[in-house]
Amino acid sequence: MVGISDAFLYGIVDLGYVDESQAVGMARSLLDGGVGVLQLRAKAHQPDALLPLAILLREACDEFSIPFVVNDHVNLARDCRAHGLHLGQDDGNLSAAREVLEDGVIIGRSTHSVEQARSALEEGADYIGFGPLFPTPTKEGRPAIGLSDISEVQSTVGSKIPTFCIGGIKPVNLDEVIAAGARRCVVVSHLLQADSPKEEASLILSTLINQSH
Repeated sequence: MVGISDAFLYGIVDLGYVDESQAVGMARSLLDGGVGVLQLRAKAHQPDALLPLAILLREACDEFSIPFVVNDHVNLARDCRAHGLHLGQDDGNLSAAREVLEDGVIIGRSTHSVEQARSALEEGADYIGFGPLFPTPTKEGRPAIGLSDISEVQSTVGSKIPTFCIGGIKPVNLDEVIAAGARRCVVVSHLLQADSPKEEASLILSTLINQSH
C-alpha cells in the first residue's frame, strides 16, 4: 500500500456530483489518472446505505495500492475496512474516532486557517486539507480563504504531515496555487465534471510532480 505521504493529487468521488451508479467508474478513471488517495464523500446519503459502494471503492483502491478514505462516517469507514477517515472541523475529535477504527487507519482533518492547521497537527492528524482557497460549489456558504497563508502552513505543518490544498483548484489557477507554496492538492469538481477525468488528473498530477523536483 502506497502511503498518504506519497500522494500529490487527492481525488474525491462526491455523490453530489456523481450518481451512485457511476461512482465506481469515476473512481477507476481517477485511479487510472494517478490520484494518490481517493475519498468517498456523500453528504446527503445515509451511511448504512453506502456500505456496498464503499466496499467496491475500497477494493478498487486496493488494486491500485492507493489509500481509500471515507468522509465523515466513522462506522462506515470501519465496516468497509477503509484505509482512512476524513473529518471536518465539527465532526468530533480524532482520539474518539481512533477508538472505533483499526490500528493503522489514517485520519485527516479539514482546516480553514493557520491556527486550525496547527491544532490538527497537535491533535495527531495524519494529514490535513487546507482551504477552500477559492469559492467552490462543493463548499457552499464557506468563504474562500485565499492563498496568503499557504506558505506558512506548508512550512510549519506541511513539513511534518501531508498538507493538501483544496477548494476551487483547477488547471487555470494551479500554477498560482503552487507559486503560493502548495505542494499537494485536492481537486473535486473540475475532475468530476471533465470529459476525461483520467486525462485531467494525469495533467494535474504531472504539474504537481514537476514542481516538487
